[in-house]
Formats: sequence, structure tokens, C-alpha cells
Amino acid sequence: MVELDVRKHVLVPKHEILSEGQAKAVLDQFKVTPHQLPLIKNSDPVAKAIGAKPGDILKITRDSQTAGKAIAYRYVVEG
Repeated sequence: MVELDVRKHVLVPKHEILSEGQAKAVLDQFKVTPHQLPLIKNSDPVAKAIGAKPGDILKITRDSQTAGKAIAYRYVVEG
């Protein structure tokens, strides 16, 4: 069976795991706790592909026709 890399699909935006320092900076910038961010399960295909673990914060960068780039953050939970 051939395993496909879901990250290479045209509709899947770039996902990256933030370092502890980067995560703290994002939480400070938005004045939120990790649980106040939108959630993503560690069983999500892209989260699995990049090795995200519960407690990680992901930065998702999408191309946007109006904004150029749109950045979203997700908190990884067990699932």
C-alpha cells in the first residue's frame, strides 16, 4: 500500500509546531491561555504527519485572496 503525504495536497495549508518560546509569545500577544485557542486533535491527519503531540501549539498559514496570508493557531489535544 502506498502512503500519501497529506501535506502535499493543494488544499492543505502549511502547518508547523511552534517552539516553547514562540508559543509563549503568541499566547502573550493575544492574552490567552492554550485552551482558549481553537483545538485540533492529535489524530488529525496533518497533526499526525508533522508529529504534533497534545500540548503543542500549531501555526497554520493559509494563502488568502484578501489578506495575502492568513495565520491561525491551534492547540493540540488528545483525540
